[in-house]
Amino acid sequence: MKVTLINTSDAGGGAPAACMRLLKALELKQVDVHMQVQEKKTAEPRVNSTGNGFISRLKIKFNFLYERLPFIWFKAKDKSVRFAFSTANTGTDISDQPIIANADILHLHWTNGGYLSINNIKALLETGKPVVWTLHDMWAFTGGCHYAGDCDHFINQCGNCWMLRDPGDDDISHTGWLHKNDMLKAAKNIVFVTCSHWLADVTRTSTLLKDFRIEAIPNPIDTEIFSPKNKVAGRAKWKIGINSKIILFGAANILDRRKGITYLVEALNELKNNYQDVGDVEIVIFGKNKSFDVNQLPFKVHELNIISSQSDLAGLYSLADVFVTPAIEDNLPNTVMEALACGTPVVAFNTGGIPDMVEHQQNGYLAEFKSVGDFAEGIHYILNSDRQDELAANARNKVLKTFTNEIVAAQYIAVYQSILTNDGF
Repeated sequence: MKVTLINTSDAGGGAPAACMRLLKALELKQVDVHMQVQEKKTAEPRVNSTGNGFISRLKIKFNFLYERLPFIWFKAKDKSVRFAFSTANTGTDISDQPIIANADILHLHWTNGGYLSINNIKALLETGKPVVWTLHDMWAFTGGCHYAGDCDHFINQCGNCWMLRDPGDDDISHTGWLHKNDMLKAAKNIVFVTCSHWLADVTRTSTLLKDFRIEAIPNPIDTEIFSPKNKVAGRAKWKIGINSKIILFGAANILDRRKGITYLVEALNELKNNYQDVGDVEIVIFGKNKSFDVNQLPFKVHELNIISSQSDLAGLYSLADVFVTPAIEDNLPNTVMEALACGTPVVAFNTGGIPDMVEHQQNGYLAEFKSVGDFAEGIHYILNSDRQDELAANARNKVLKTFTNEIVAAQYIAVYQSILTNDGF
């Protein structure tokens, strides 16, 4: 069985990390797996790039800007949605690449950012090869947005998009929906996989995908890399208080609208003002931060910026007493799974795919959606619980029972086998 994973990149964000982890998991199960990307950022020999050479790199840049700038200049409502909507009106035809032609199964992941246009995806579907498409967000069944927020226009034919400056019945979200509808006519042998049960349920309500086979399979994680590390040594390395209560927060981009940092600011102020036993709290933040002022936070802050080393990340999760994610829209965030794998309880809003990982008061705390008061209560609960060892053990065990390389790879292999025999539809 020859499987080719297809993703915009092999590093630099949640979908690339998840896709690379799946490659490793499948490789451990003796699957002949390779990965096709636009731009290769790692030294992984099984990854093939269409972006080699100066001319190719120029084309990558051009495609990205050609798709993005007209939307930002003329279509986007404001700065908050600049990267929340992808028209996929330009890209690269990869249907003639050797690892595409030689594959038994094509496995699509996240292909935006100027990599594959809707027409390029259609060309892959028209090869006649069986296709698995893992959805890391909602883009495949919307008119262009990656997360719809409160909008449910995808259950019809999109249009009147709230992300646009001039929404209307025939705006670019509607034309995007029509292009995808035309694209999917070429999909004869395809299975859609979502990383969370929440996204599977949403996908089944969409007009574009509701009649296709939809499975929910989580992302895998290497539980040897992400495992509990020495807390004292980790705090000493990063010069963090040995006896302090440590709250950890991190994201690829901490100012991403969906990551909800404004709720975190409010919740931490509630924690500071309403609870008397939190005087020794310190905050650790990692991820890209262009403009967020950490002085808004009411406790001592250690800002670590982007952490690219997985071993360093595992050390950070392990030194924390609690990992917090105030995300208001998310599929199956890697950070939550990584924290749990390192034995660190998680506080999060009860939304999206997070309940697939966090079990309320068992390995973390699921706060009422957008309630900063309940979020603060959740942090306080974890930091002051007399069950901290139990919570930590439960966090680790949840991952070992559900998200290991072996478990997830086996689920995907079962889908591959069913699609190859054409009995899975």
